[in-house]
Amino acid sequence: MLTDKKAVTMSHTPAPQIPIRLLGGIDAGGTTFKCALADATGHILETRRIPVTTPEETIGACLGFFREMLTARGAKLACLGIASFGPVDVDPASPDYGTLLSTPKPGWSRTRLTQRFFAGLGAPVVLDTDVNGALAAERELGAAKGMRSAAYVTIGTGIGAGLFGPGGFLSKPAHPEFGHIRVERHPDDHAFEGVCPFHGACLEGLASATALTRRYGDPTLLPRNHPAWDIEAFYLAQACLALTLTARPERILLGGGVMLAEGLMPKIRAAFAILLNGYLELSDADIETLIQRPALGDDAGMIGAVTLARQAVAAGNWSA
Repeated sequence: MLTDKKAVTMSHTPAPQIPIRLLGGIDAGGTTFKCALADATGHILETRRIPVTTPEETIGACLGFFREMLTARGAKLACLGIASFGPVDVDPASPDYGTLLSTPKPGWSRTRLTQRFFAGLGAPVVLDTDVNGALAAERELGAAKGMRSAAYVTIGTGIGAGLFGPGGFLSKPAHPEFGHIRVERHPDDHAFEGVCPFHGACLEGLASATALTRRYGDPTLLPRNHPAWDIEAFYLAQACLALTLTARPERILLGGGVMLAEGLMPKIRAAFAILLNGYLELSDADIETLIQRPALGDDAGMIGAVTLARQAVAAGNWSA
């Protein structure tokens, strides 16, 4: 009888609870880190925006978000994806993988993003550029879905571009530094020296949100007919022209905070047509199809970061 009672008691021992495995994503921008917690399919459950200050404060706040959300759900992190501003080492085989290089962002050069988040969360970390992450999301869910080749340009605190073609993302295991190409000066913009600490009047130095703010103050307060937008469109049209004549993408997506300006996109397309001057025989409709806003809007980078994590889990790639 004692043996029977023991057997009954053991049969009612509750099975150990297996924590839910969730995905994390961070769109690490120059002004804001956008954090997301998602389920295994990539569906986003929670988000939080963290203002960028020092690496210690910003990364600490991001870690706090994930720990808080995971604890509340009784979950563990399967993988964290980071879509980061650059320049950053994106080579998984490099000992400096996930380390920011000589960035204009004060205090952030040599910050080891993957190492710090792995140490803080104990989960695998995968990293790519913010533009590659955004383009990965747009290719799966957005305005570049079904495209064999596409480019994503973000125009915010800085300027960067990601390019995808039949062989994958361009420049792997490094990444393009498209924001630092030289551009022709607008006739009404010769006095401005540019804000890039390395090149002065490169694309980023003349057309980033930082450059707009240095010239005119808060660009969100500029009226639609302000001459600043014609100057901005001229520079961004040159960027689109360079991409079109070199990579020939089927779609160019222009994202980032600057592109929220009302009326800027038509000005860019019009300036692009003038610069192209009939070459390639692209009609206005063709140009409108070629140059577009991201379908995922301001969340493209954050969704892209989660996409990086989900793809890494599916492929069994673990990097920290």
